[in-house]
Amino acid sequence: MMISEHLNKIRASLPTGVNLCAVSKYHPAEMIQEAYDAGQRIFGESHVQELQQKQSALPTDIEWHFIGHLQTNKVKYIAPYIGLIHSVDSPRLLCEINKQALRHDRRISCLLQLHVAQEETKFGFAPEECLDYLRSHEYATLPGIRIAGIMCMATNTDDETRIRSDFHTAYTVFSQCIAEFPDLAPGMTIRSWGMSEDYNIAVIEGSNMVRIGSSIFGPRNY
Repeated sequence: MMISEHLNKIRASLPTGVNLCAVSKYHPAEMIQEAYDAGQRIFGESHVQELQQKQSALPTDIEWHFIGHLQTNKVKYIAPYIGLIHSVDSPRLLCEINKQALRHDRRISCLLQLHVAQEETKFGFAPEECLDYLRSHEYATLPGIRIAGIMCMATNTDDETRIRSDFHTAYTVFSQCIAEFPDLAPGMTIRSWGMSEDYNIAVIEGSNMVRIGSSIFGPRNY
């Protein structure tokens, strides 16, 4: 099956209002171009150097999303063009994004990454940490960033009950943010959770942006 057929099948399965971020990391520019030609415009990458190479080689109207763990010393390389950073996992990283955004006269949209999974290896704010950060209103002193929503990854398991619980926790935190921070509510709209294996559960549990790679592009070329 061709990439375009995979894309169309996934698009047809998504309810209205749920956006698709095609995870293109480890896949060559030629495959991204094929997805682009099939109408896909949002692509997710998780390595800065790989993203740099692809961004310079592919159409300029692609909306690049950064979805992996982002080191503060790498922000400057993607700040001129990145459309959305899904993986903001600390106040320190937000401050650096703000600094680099202002250097380029930009305001960069960011998602706060929640740690809801059982694995310790995953990054992110614990739910209460996220709420405490927002309660500090530190974000209001950062004109170069826009808090655009919440991102999370579920526990890596076949237990659908566990996965559903992780996503439900993320949706609960998102809802609490909207209720508690009316200044953020108009622009805080993105709920990014769900990947190839669990996006159907994610959509049921309130996701409106899914990050799908292998179901579109096939196994990764590490």
